Amino acid sequence: MTRIVFMGTPDFSVPVLRRIIEDGYEVIGVVTQPDRPVGRKKVLTPPPVKVEALKHGIPVYQPEKIRQKEELEKILSLNPDLIITAAFGQILPKEILEAPTHGCINVHASLLPELRGGAPIHYALIQGKKKTGITIMYMVEKLDAGDILTQVEVEITEEDNVGSLHTKLSVAGAALLSETLPKLLEGKLTPVPQNNEKATFAYNIKRDQEKIDWSKTGEEIYNHIRGLNPWPVAFTTLDGQTLKLWRSEKVTRVKSEVPGTILQNDPDGITVSTGNESAIKIKELQPAGKTKMTSEEFYRGAGSKILVGKRLGESNDE
Repeated sequence: MTRIVFMGTPDFSVPVLRRIIEDGYEVIGVVTQPDRPVGRKKVLTPPPVKVEALKHGIPVYQPEKIRQKEELEKILSLNPDLIITAAFGQILPKEILEAPTHGCINVHASLLPELRGGAPIHYALIQGKKKTGITIMYMVEKLDAGDILTQVEVEITEEDNVGSLHTKLSVAGAALLSETLPKLLEGKLTPVPQNNEKATFAYNIKRDQEKIDWSKTGEEIYNHIRGLNPWPVAFTTLDGQTLKLWRSEKVTRVKSEVPGTILQNDPDGITVSTGNESAIKIKELQPAGKTKMTSEEFYRGAGSKILVGKRLGESNDE
């Protein structure tokens, strides 16, 4: 029986771990991030992968830094034949990469060499891609640069956001791993080196990337909003206050105005001009200090007082 150590942290990793267990492999340990405070009340919360592992009675290890000697020795003492990672959140040191007989493999949510890094799902949407996928590859010390074992494409629809695409890719990753493992363990796969010249990167989203630039095209802004929904959520400002935008629609611009100008405001949504001949209709939003609401709910309250002609964005509120 192949002894497997699984490393993962968020919801994306759970179906992958579950599939390994369902396929009958021996998971001797799960490595995940430490419990973190969550929400306004800062409730200490275990990572989803820890919750799943404990359901199956699998020992869980939660190193703050896996490179520390004591933590490193714990993992190596498990003596795994194979290490599988899926959105673990830490780069593995050489000692771990070289330890297992069958190496270390990663389930990555993009068609490598495109979108290496920690936010490939966000960037696939923000960049307006029509397809993405799952890559299973050998891990190396360089970020997501190992040889490719298998890949599968996943379609991106106009309606997809980070949440829906996350679910699609998580399911696809579990299925692809299930197909890949028997071939890998039997030595029937030929690893294919990545073309580093075609590599692109999807580094973790920073706060300044969440802010909407209304001078961009309507298509770009639409992709920006869905590419950050449901986390970390795109934002603009209204009268100097943060306004989070959860969902929007693309519409034909009804008149020419400076980008960020409110063209129409009614229960169906707030229509805003962009940098080209299209506009964005805001359908779900979250004013500062409030919960997420539909445009209709917003309009029934303070939203009806927002005047056509007002401009969104910090520089426009001065």
